[in-house]
Amino acid sequence: MLKKNRKATAEPPAPPKPVPVDQKTIIGDQISIEGAIRGKEDLLIEGSVKGSIEVKAHRLTVGVKGQVEAEILAANVTVSGKLAGNINATGKVEITKEADFSGEIKARSISVEDGAYLKAVIEMDREPLNRVSPSGKPVEKTFSEPIKESLILADKGSKGN
Repeated sequence: MLKKNRKATAEPPAPPKPVPVDQKTIIGDQISIEGAIRGKEDLLIEGSVKGSIEVKAHRLTVGVKGQVEAEILAANVTVSGKLAGNINATGKVEITKEADFSGEIKARSISVEDGAYLKAVIEMDREPLNRVSPSGKPVEKTFSEPIKESLILADKGSKGN
Protein backbone atom coordinates (compact mmCIF):
# COMPACT_ATOMS: atom_id res chain seq x y z
CA MET A 1 0.00 0.00 0.00
CA LEU A 2 0.94 3.57 -0.58
CA LYS A 3 1.45 5.84 2.37
CA LYS A 4 -0.19 9.23 2.27
CA ASN A 5 2.12 12.14 2.74
CA ARG A 6 0.76 14.27 5.57
CA LYS A 7 2.68 17.35 4.37
CA ALA A 8 0.77 17.34 1.07
CA THR A 9 -2.56 17.77 2.87
CA ALA A 10 -1.34 20.68 4.97
CA GLU A 11 -2.56 24.19 4.10
CA PRO A 12 -0.44 26.07 1.61
CA PRO A 13 1.67 28.85 3.13
CA ALA A 14 0.05 32.29 3.16
CA PRO A 15 1.39 34.69 0.56
CA PRO A 16 3.68 37.40 1.96
CA LYS A 17 1.86 40.52 3.07
CA PRO A 18 2.54 43.56 0.90
CA VAL A 19 4.71 46.22 2.45
CA PRO A 20 2.83 49.54 2.64
CA VAL A 21 4.21 52.13 0.26
CA ASP A 22 3.68 55.87 0.41
CA GLN A 23 0.73 56.76 -1.76
CA LYS A 24 1.76 59.09 -4.56
CA THR A 25 0.16 60.03 -7.85
CA ILE A 26 2.45 60.90 -10.75
CA ILE A 27 1.41 63.05 -13.70
CA GLY A 28 3.94 62.02 -16.35
CA ASP A 29 5.79 64.32 -18.73
CA GLN A 30 3.53 63.31 -21.66
CA ILE A 31 0.34 64.28 -19.77
CA SER A 32 -1.42 67.66 -20.01
CA ILE A 33 -4.29 68.56 -17.67
CA GLU A 34 -6.54 71.64 -17.59
CA GLY A 35 -8.93 72.07 -14.68
CA ALA A 36 -9.13 71.34 -10.96
CA ILE A 37 -7.13 68.58 -9.30
CA ARG A 38 -8.10 67.48 -5.78
CA GLY A 39 -6.56 64.58 -3.94
CA LYS A 40 -5.79 62.91 -0.64
CA GLU A 41 -2.27 61.72 -1.38
CA ASP A 42 1.07 63.14 -2.47
CA LEU A 43 1.26 64.41 -6.05
CA LEU A 44 4.27 64.60 -8.39
CA ILE A 45 3.85 66.61 -11.59
CA GLU A 46 6.29 66.04 -14.47
CA GLY A 47 3.77 67.05 -17.15
CA SER A 48 1.71 70.17 -17.80
CA VAL A 49 -1.08 71.37 -15.48
CA LYS A 50 -3.20 74.49 -15.79
CA GLY A 51 -5.92 75.27 -13.22
CA SER A 52 -6.03 74.58 -9.49
CA ILE A 53 -4.41 71.92 -7.33
CA GLU A 54 -5.65 70.98 -3.86
CA VAL A 55 -3.87 68.34 -1.78
CA LYS A 56 -4.46 69.96 1.62
CA ALA A 57 -2.76 67.45 3.92
CA HIS A 58 -0.13 66.21 1.47
CA ARG A 59 2.98 67.11 -0.52
CA LEU A 60 2.93 68.56 -4.02
CA THR A 61 6.12 68.27 -6.06
CA VAL A 62 6.61 70.01 -9.39
CA GLY A 63 9.34 67.91 -10.99
CA VAL A 64 12.16 69.19 -13.19
CA LYS A 65 10.09 68.59 -16.35
CA GLY A 66 6.88 69.94 -14.79
CA GLN A 67 5.16 73.05 -16.15
CA VAL A 68 2.39 74.31 -13.88
CA GLU A 69 0.15 77.37 -14.02
CA ALA A 70 -2.11 77.03 -10.99
CA GLU A 71 -3.47 78.08 -7.63
CA ILE A 72 -2.04 75.58 -5.14
CA LEU A 73 -3.24 74.51 -1.70
CA ALA A 74 -1.06 71.86 -0.04
CA ALA A 75 0.71 70.95 3.18
CA ASN A 76 4.21 71.10 1.67
CA VAL A 77 5.37 72.11 -1.81
CA THR A 78 8.63 71.43 -3.63
CA VAL A 79 9.25 73.24 -6.92
CA SER A 80 11.96 71.97 -9.29
CA GLY A 81 10.28 72.82 -12.60
CA LYS A 82 8.39 75.83 -13.91
CA LEU A 83 5.54 77.18 -11.77
CA ALA A 84 3.49 80.34 -12.28
CA GLY A 85 0.77 80.93 -9.71
CA ASN A 86 0.08 81.17 -6.03
CA ILE A 87 1.07 78.68 -3.34
CA ASN A 88 -0.76 78.44 -0.03
CA ALA A 89 1.05 75.87 2.13
CA THR A 90 0.40 74.98 5.76
CA GLY A 91 3.99 73.75 6.07
CA LYS A 92 7.14 74.33 4.03
CA VAL A 93 7.77 75.50 0.47
CA GLU A 94 11.08 74.44 -1.10
CA ILE A 95 12.37 76.11 -4.27
CA THR A 96 15.24 74.05 -5.71
CA LYS A 97 18.07 75.31 -7.91
CA GLU A 98 16.33 73.97 -11.06
CA ALA A 99 13.11 75.92 -10.31
CA ASP A 100 11.56 78.80 -12.24
CA PHE A 101 8.88 80.28 -9.98
CA SER A 102 6.82 83.44 -10.24
CA GLY A 103 3.82 84.22 -8.06
CA GLU A 104 2.82 84.50 -4.42
CA ILE A 105 3.80 82.20 -1.56
CA LYS A 106 2.08 81.93 1.81
CA ALA A 107 3.68 79.33 4.06
CA ARG A 108 5.05 78.62 7.53
CA SER A 109 8.61 78.33 6.16
CA ILE A 110 10.44 78.60 2.86
CA SER A 111 13.81 77.56 1.50
CA VAL A 112 15.39 78.68 -1.76
CA GLU A 113 18.48 77.02 -3.21
CA ASP A 114 21.18 79.04 -4.94
CA GLY A 115 20.57 79.20 -8.67
CA ALA A 116 16.75 79.14 -8.53
CA TYR A 117 14.76 81.77 -10.40
CA LEU A 118 12.30 83.36 -7.99
CA LYS A 119 10.01 86.32 -8.54
CA ALA A 120 7.56 86.28 -5.66
CA VAL A 121 5.60 87.98 -2.94
CA ILE A 122 6.18 85.97 0.23
CA GLU A 123 4.04 85.93 3.38
CA MET A 124 5.30 83.85 6.29
CA ASP A 125 2.83 82.44 8.82
CA ARG A 126 4.01 82.36 12.40
CA GLU A 127 2.85 80.95 15.69
CA PRO A 128 0.40 83.05 17.68
CA LEU A 129 1.97 85.29 20.32
CA ASN A 130 -0.37 84.09 23.11
CA ARG A 131 0.71 80.79 24.61
CA VAL A 132 -0.59 78.65 27.46
CA SER A 133 1.61 78.22 30.52
CA PRO A 134 1.96 74.82 32.22
CA SER A 135 -0.66 75.97 34.78
CA GLY A 136 -3.18 76.34 31.92
CA LYS A 137 -3.38 80.15 32.05
CA PRO A 138 -2.63 82.17 28.89
CA VAL A 139 0.70 83.94 28.90
CA GLU A 140 0.94 87.08 26.82
CA LYS A 141 4.29 88.10 25.45
CA THR A 142 5.11 91.75 25.63
CA PHE A 143 7.89 93.31 23.68
CA SER A 144 9.95 96.23 24.92
CA GLU A 145 12.84 98.05 23.40
CA PRO A 146 16.16 96.44 24.42
CA ILE A 147 17.84 99.84 24.79
CA LYS A 148 15.39 100.93 27.49
CA GLU A 149 15.89 97.68 29.40
CA SER A 150 19.65 98.01 29.37
CA LEU A 151 19.39 101.62 30.61
CA ILE A 152 17.21 100.52 33.52
CA LEU A 153 19.63 97.70 34.42
CA ALA A 154 22.56 100.13 34.32
CA ASP A 155 20.86 102.70 36.58
CA LYS A 156 23.50 104.28 38.90
CA GLY A 157 20.85 105.30 41.44
CA SER A 158 20.30 101.69 42.54
CA LYS A 159 23.50 101.73 44.72
CA GLY A 160 24.45 98.17 43.78
CA ASN A 161 21.14 96.57 44.86
